[in-house]
Amino acid sequence: MNEDKIKGQWKQITGKIKEHWGELTDDDLKVAEGNSEYLEGILQERYGIARDEAKKQIKKFHDSL
Repeated sequence: MNEDKIKGQWKQITGKIKEHWGELTDDDLKVAEGNSEYLEGILQERYGIARDEAKKQIKKFHDSL
């Protein structure tokens, strides 16, 4: 699934994102609005993971949609 498609369906998939990454808040998702780079940064902060790991997790999540 490409990033443009995710941005278009952002409101519909935020529930799945919150299920997958329970540490993310509604405010985090509102600010991210489909921006994967911002989401990478938030995942780094909340989960204490490297940026590359956050990127891998986001790609895996995208692919699962």
